[in-house]
Amino acid sequence: MDLKIVLLLSGAAGLLGVAFGYFLRWIISLGQRGSMELQIKQMTLSAKEEAQRIIEEADTKAKETLDKIHQEEKEREAQAKKTEERFIKKEDMLDNRQLDIDKQAEDIKKKIAEVKEIKERVLEAEHKKREELERIAKLSQEEAKEELLKDIKQMYEEDLLVRTQKLETANREVLDRKAKDILSMSIQRLANSTASEVMATSVSLPSDDIKGKIIGKEGRNIRAFERAAGVDVIVDDTPGVITISSFDPIRRQIARVALENLILDGRIQPAKIEEAVLKAREDINKIIKEKGEEAVYECGVFNLDPRVVAILGRLHFRTSYGQNVLQHSIEMAHISGMLAEELGADVHIARAGALLHDIGKAVDHEVQGTHVEIGRRILQKFGANEAIVKAMQSHHEEYPYETLESVIVQVADAISGGRPGARRDTVENYLKRLKDLEAIANSFGGVERSFALQAGREIRIFVSPKETSDLEAQTMARDIAKRIERELKYPGEIKVNVIRETKVIEYAR
Repeated sequence: MDLKIVLLLSGAAGLLGVAFGYFLRWIISLGQRGSMELQIKQMTLSAKEEAQRIIEEADTKAKETLDKIHQEEKEREAQAKKTEERFIKKEDMLDNRQLDIDKQAEDIKKKIAEVKEIKERVLEAEHKKREELERIAKLSQEEAKEELLKDIKQMYEEDLLVRTQKLETANREVLDRKAKDILSMSIQRLANSTASEVMATSVSLPSDDIKGKIIGKEGRNIRAFERAAGVDVIVDDTPGVITISSFDPIRRQIARVALENLILDGRIQPAKIEEAVLKAREDINKIIKEKGEEAVYECGVFNLDPRVVAILGRLHFRTSYGQNVLQHSIEMAHISGMLAEELGADVHIARAGALLHDIGKAVDHEVQGTHVEIGRRILQKFGANEAIVKAMQSHHEEYPYETLESVIVQVADAISGGRPGARRDTVENYLKRLKDLEAIANSFGGVERSFALQAGREIRIFVSPKETSDLEAQTMARDIAKRIERELKYPGEIKVNVIRETKVIEYAR
């Protein structure tokens, strides 16, 4: 019974506690809500005050901005007004200037018309004056002009001649002295022998009995030899000699070596002939290679294609007017190097151009064209330096002198080929050259006679003093020299002397 009462009291107390807790919570919540409403009202008031402040600041800034905009607008309007006034003034000035220009153009047109009229009157007066002068002088305008020029020429001819001679003498003395110094130094440093060389095309025989062996039965051996070597073998009545003929110097040399070996061996038959020719060809090719390598090494010209060196070596068996072409090229290379050092040119290019200047002669009997053109094609084909090609191509003046080295190569060629004893010519070519020199001189008007002297290195021309003046004699000498350069081929240089001599003879009795 007590337990129930206790439980009931405990339950009632719990209910009362819960109810009291809810009541306290409700009282607390009412207090909190009142506080939140108060905060909200305070925040609302603060927001309204801030909004009012912002609005007032915005109004102030807007007013300031509007004032500034109005001020700028007024300034722009004032500037635009000034610009407009300036444009108006410029238009007025342009209008006034255009009026002045129109007025000046009109005045110019009037003046042009007046000038044309005056010019026509002057031309008409000159025409009448010319006609009157022609009538009085009985000479046309061209005839009078010729007479006047002739008088002036005669009047000042002596003065012009003296001045020309002074200039030529002064310049020639300076240039000759400098040129002689350079050339003499170069030639002195290279004092090579200049003995002429002729490649032998004859083979000596120990006895005339060998001729029968060489010919063979019914000419079998000689035909086999000619077919294998590509030459003609001439067996005549000359004792102890057989002549080998061929346009190719390499073939002649191969044939000579093969024939000498066959004679030494004594066994001359077709099979042995072919073997001897093959062996001789190998020996000659070896010599060609060695000679080419020796030449480039001696001249200090390197970095050449081996095929160019091999072609260069073929010049060892080539002659020109009795002068060995390879030796001539080596000599030219040394001279060109010395001249290049003196003149400040490229020494390597000058030497290479001189060494290779006649390389076309190695194959000119096999390829069409001049040896200069053939040489150019060889060097270009094997990738030679273009400066070397330009240096070698002008030594016969087939191409213009494009570089200083090309002039040096031409000068070196003249020095090497023109030295006494370096070259020799046949009697027929010698006489033909002398005859051509005199024919060129005699073709000029006023020439009385001419004589070619010193193996064609000088020509003396006597002119009529009545038909040719001193100034015309100088002009004639220059024209003859140019024509000789253009029409004739010759080593070195030719001196042209034009002699005008007046003699007055009287006798006292």
